[in-house]
This record gives sequence, C-alpha cells and structure tokens, in this order.
Amino acid sequence: MPIDPTLPYDDQNIFARILRGEIPCNKVYEDDHALAFHDIAPQTPVHVLVVPKGGYVSWDDFSAHAPAELIAGFVRAVGTVARQLDLVEPGYRLLANIGGDGGQEVAHLHVHLFGGMPLGRMIAA
Repeated sequence: MPIDPTLPYDDQNIFARILRGEIPCNKVYEDDHALAFHDIAPQTPVHVLVVPKGGYVSWDDFSAHAPAELIAGFVRAVGTVARQLDLVEPGYRLLANIGGDGGQEVAHLHVHLFGGMPLGRMIAA
C-alpha cells in the first residue's frame, strides 16, 4: 500500500527494524551513513536496496532535514555499492519511489539498484 510521505517517521517500519538489527538482511554494504542489502523479492538478477541511517520518510524529508554529511555519505554509499557489484559497466538503474503516486511502500527513504540484465526504457511513452 503506497504511503503518504508527509506523515511523521514511524520507527517501527521494516527498514528501521533492519537498521537496528531486529530483522536480518542479506547485507551487501554498511558504513556510518547507509546500509545496503539484497531485496527479498528481486525484480532483476541484481536488486539491492540502499537505506540511509536515520529517520527520513522520503527524498524530500531527507534533502530538507538530513545533515550534509549524511546526504553525502548516502550518495557515496550508493556509488560504492554499484561499483562493488560491478554494475557501473554495463549499467544499472537507480530508483527511489516517493509517495502514493510514486509507489512508495515503506515509509523510510530507500533506493533500489537494479542490474544484471538490459533494463529497457524507464517509462513507456
């Protein structure tokens, strides 16, 4: 069910619980700013979620309220994961679903890294 990104952060969402170690994940990468792990229902041969550490509902919330160090660290973590998984060449897709129209299902900012196959057009015209 799509979420409303204007609602307050819920620290019981699944990604908050994964970050606290209450729910296990198949970790790919972790540093002080982000955690990356394999999606439990992959849509492509490589499907990894990258989650910033901190209570941010959406990209809007994150970009407006996170400290610059966390924003930079999160962006660097995404790039590190893409390189670590050898996705830079031949290429990959980075996706962040935001809000109801964007299809966001978990009220914690996260990005999907898709790769391992040709991904085609982003949105059919």
